[in-house]
Formats: sequence, C-alpha cells, structure tokens
Amino acid sequence: MALTGIQILKMLPKTNCGECKFPTCLAFAMALAAGKAELDACPHVSPEARAELSDASAPPIRQLAIGTGDYEVRIGGETVMFRHEKTFFNKPGLAILITDVMDDAEAEKRFAKLSLYQYERVGLTLRPELLALKDTGHKDRFLDLVKKACGTPYGIILMSYDAATMKAALDIAKERRPLMYAATKENYEEFGNMAKDYGAPLAVKGEDIEDAAALSGKLAGMGLKDLVIDTGQRSIREGLYDQISIRRAALLNKNKLLGFPTITFPCEMTDDPMKEVLVAASFVAKYAGIIVMSDFEGETLFPLLLQRLNIYTDPQRPMTTREGIYPVNNPDESSPVLVTCNFSLTYFIVSGEIENSRVPCWLCVMDTEGLSVMTAWAAGKFVGDLVGAFMKKCGIMEKVHHKRVIIPGYAAAILGDLEEELPGWEVLIGPREAAHLPAYLRTWKQ
Repeated sequence: MALTGIQILKMLPKTNCGECKFPTCLAFAMALAAGKAELDACPHVSPEARAELSDASAPPIRQLAIGTGDYEVRIGGETVMFRHEKTFFNKPGLAILITDVMDDAEAEKRFAKLSLYQYERVGLTLRPELLALKDTGHKDRFLDLVKKACGTPYGIILMSYDAATMKAALDIAKERRPLMYAATKENYEEFGNMAKDYGAPLAVKGEDIEDAAALSGKLAGMGLKDLVIDTGQRSIREGLYDQISIRRAALLNKNKLLGFPTITFPCEMTDDPMKEVLVAASFVAKYAGIIVMSDFEGETLFPLLLQRLNIYTDPQRPMTTREGIYPVNNPDESSPVLVTCNFSLTYFIVSGEIENSRVPCWLCVMDTEGLSVMTAWAAGKFVGDLVGAFMKKCGIMEKVHHKRVIIPGYAAAILGDLEEELPGWEVLIGPREAAHLPAYLRTWKQ
C-alpha cells in the first residue's frame, strides 16, 4: 500500500540537509509519495527505513537514465494512465537509426541531423536525443560507429545480439551510459552479467508481452533494476496494445515484472515514411519510453517534437516566461515600449510579431502567474495600478527618453488607472490581435 508524505517523513532523518536536492525532508517525502523522487537521493536514511520505504516509495514504473550531460534521457517514472490525472513526467526519447551497412556519407548525414533539427519554442529547445547504432554482422564497422557516436553529446543505444560485439562496444562507450539492446531468452545471462559489470541499462526483447515479462523477471532476479521492455511486436495494432497493457499492468495491477519503461521501433513496422511518423505519434501518446525512427526529416520530426511537448507539459501548471524587459530588434532610448503578460504563448506570439515588424522595441513582460491578458485582467492581475507599479520597478524608465507605453487592446479598460499610476505618461492602446502589431508599430513616431 502506498505511503503518504507524512508517513514517509517519519522514517526520514529530518536533517533538512538539502543533499537530496530538495529544501527540506518534508519536501523530499512529498516527492517520494508522488513518485517524483527516488529514495537513493537521501544519503542519510537508515538501513531499516530504506528497507521499509524502498517498495512503498518507488514509482510503479522504474525510472532510469540513458546518456549523460545535457542529452541525458530519463524515461519511466510515470504514475498515472492519463495526463489529466496528474501529469506525465519523462518524455520519450527519439532515436535515429544508423546501421553498419550504411556508407560513410549516409552515416555522417544521420549523425548531423540531430544537431540540425533543433527548434526553439516557448523558451525550450525541442530536439531528438538518441543515436540507435545497429550491428548486422559487420563488427569493425559497428565499432567505428560507436567511436563516432562517443564524439557527440547524444545518448547511445547499442543494438547487437552478439555478446562479444556488445562487450567491445561497451568498452568504447561505457562512460556514456548507453542502453544495451537486447537481452533475449538465448543470451540474457551473458547480457545481464555485462549490464551489471558496466552499470548500463539493458533492454529485454521477448516474443510477446508474457515472454518479455518472464525475461525481466529473470534479469531482476540477477539483481538488475534498470531494464527496458520490448515485447517484440512489429505490427501497429499489437504494438500499441502492448504499450497500453504494460502501463495498465504496472500502474493498476502492480505487476513488477512489467514495471519498466518501453522501447518501440516504428522503423520496423512500415516502409512508408509518413506512416512511420503516424505510428511514432501513437507511441508518443501511449506510452513509449524510447521511439526509434528510420530517419529524421524536418517536416515530420517537428510535429512529433511538438506533440511530445504538448503531452508532457504539466496540465496543472501554466507555462510562463520570466518577468522582465526583453529587447527585440536592438531597441534604443527612442524605441516603443510594450507591456504584456507572462503567459508563454502570449510572449512568443507577441515577440514574434514584433520581430516580423523589424521595428526595434522594448517588450515588458509582467508576472501574471501564467494567465493570458484577458484572463489576467478579469482576475485582477493585469490592472492599471499593478501594471504601473511593474513599469516603475522593472527599469524601463531608465532605458527610454520618451513617456509612452503601448498596452494590449484587450486590456483597454486599464487605460485610466494606468495613466493615474504613471503621471506624465501617455498610454496607447495597441491592437487586440498580435498579428496586427507589425502594421501598428510601423506608425510609431519618435
């Protein structure tokens, strides 16, 4: 039975040392209860408490990491079937497939695509993270690809069923914490021992969901915890069915044999690139930990990245931009001043339209707790006295020699109060829609 945060707190040392990266033991206990932290993060918990808390505090789906540094991919750790119940935590890693039969030009092109296809959106960098290197029997060529991958920052998936080849690859890539793919019923003992020796996460590949569960049980019996499941299904219907069944079994039925993240292969389910993207989109939604694609193209990868962002954004927390002054198009002391809210979508739409206008501007972003302009105004968080106080403290008055500010058209009702709060300032009402900003700004008279 799951323990509450208060029950967990009673078994913690209560030192509030912060070594777990949480400010207090209570905060750490609440995170443990919610499945957002692991007990190993606390260095001072007693052996008795650790034994009692380990099972109770662990997320029903094991969380593990692949890779290192900025491109480390965390998968698993999920606690709900549907994101509106709480949220999804660890977005699936997207991997591009590179095999040992590809020539140098093709391999180089695919290595380059991970750095080429990166997109800035709502203050985040959307990008794929993983290289899936596949051994088809050309050992030397495969190991050359592993060496090349180790010269990049990306996470690595080593795909080989041959123990000798896998060991040679691990000798090269062991510092990068690669995912070993895959242990089968023929080689699981050798692969399990290697995974323990190198401290690497290990994928298991079964012939179906029952076979994969049996393999994970054998490897768990060997002391392995960081496992990834592949049920071996390569049809769309069966693959999606297995993803849902594994999630249900782990969360609802507490089946520990299936309490691990999964890896899927849309690249092996179809030869049609567009259909492959649709398959990958299904696995983004339900419930893959890693998705291996045959190739990346901008027009197909970006929608997947955007879908992933939308699904793995906490639905209970507004996306916000930091309060402050944002210069757009290299403004000077005579440039227009605009003020808006800190809802991320509003900020990026407004700043994007200002960039398109090519008019240098100062964009003042006020903290409205992530609410849009109309909602913030209705909630009393974007009203004249508060906007005026923000203008005084943010420092914009030291950056311009004029006294004019443009407010959103949807907030026209705050004009009078804002003029009272900012004596001597002229408050201009901008357009209601951001798309009309370029034309409006071009009429600005210095």
